[in-house]
Amino acid sequence: MSRADRVADRLAEKDVDLLLVTHLPNLRYLTGFTGSNGMAVVGAGVRRFVTDFRYVEQAAQQVLDFDREQAPQDFVTALESGWPEGRLTLGFEDEHVSVRAHARLRSVLPERIELKAAGGLVEAERAIKEPGEIEKIAAAAALCDEVYEWLREQGLVGRTEREVAFALEHEMRRRGATDPSFPSIVASGPRGALPHASPADEPIERGTLVTLDMGVRLDGYCSDCTRTWATGELPDELASIYELTLAAQVAALDAVRPGPEGREIDAVARDMIAAAGHGEHFGHGLGHGVGTEVHEAPRLARTGKDALVPGNVVTVEPGIYLPGVGGVRIEDLVVVTERGRDVLTSTTKDLITVG
Repeated sequence: MSRADRVADRLAEKDVDLLLVTHLPNLRYLTGFTGSNGMAVVGAGVRRFVTDFRYVEQAAQQVLDFDREQAPQDFVTALESGWPEGRLTLGFEDEHVSVRAHARLRSVLPERIELKAAGGLVEAERAIKEPGEIEKIAAAAALCDEVYEWLREQGLVGRTEREVAFALEHEMRRRGATDPSFPSIVASGPRGALPHASPADEPIERGTLVTLDMGVRLDGYCSDCTRTWATGELPDELASIYELTLAAQVAALDAVRPGPEGREIDAVARDMIAAAGHGEHFGHGLGHGVGTEVHEAPRLARTGKDALVPGNVVTVEPGIYLPGVGGVRIEDLVVVTERGRDVLTSTTKDLITVG
């Protein structure tokens, strides 16, 4: 069964007849289209793909199982016609459609077509990776490991965070990555207490921790991996939170398998950190899905109610952040299997010192 067929089978969950797909990662997943402007309509017996003049030839090569058409210059007016007969309910991706875009849609659609919020249908399919997708994510994770190994040889002390971030992103591209899957994080010393710190122009000093969070986009799929390295002998407080974070991360990894909800896996690490007196210093979720986007379903968080199933690819990334002192985050990328999980990242998590 094709991806479009599987999504069409889900339409009843939202009580819609058709689904308008406009979010580009969802469009690529369903159709194979990698351009920057397009939309698709999926339903029983309906496979409609629309793009503009710039991408007609590209779509002819990439979009094989849909009826292709070229939109007018006023792109959305393509939806004024071309619909099946009778009254229809058209679902739209409400998480990705602005109020203005919704109003414009309503203005061009025939009155017999009702618009209804129906987000999440494609994302639900994307959350369960096919074997070929897992291979691509694993390749992206392996490339990230290569860059970490390269960076260890280059050293950190005396270089600015910004310099290190620029260097590792240049190296990942040199090794084949399309681009980073998100802006790389390099946070040293007290700035390590900022979970999503932007790299600064401050030089990295000896005797502290440096959090490095990076991922690559390779062949359309992302990776995500965080390591925290020492730059010399550490104060006891920093060494202690590293040991605790690692223990919580390993325990949560061992809990990943089909069946538990995301919030149950989150609780494994969170309870350990809280029991050690650092509950207030771990404020983000334990992890998230990774695929064509670096943040997607399912979520490992206190709000994560979806049960893990084979084919989910998720991060496991607890952290402890001490304001004014420093922080630690350790993150692996894992795929849920029938029997448990396989870890896709291989860079060591032992506390290493990089000069």
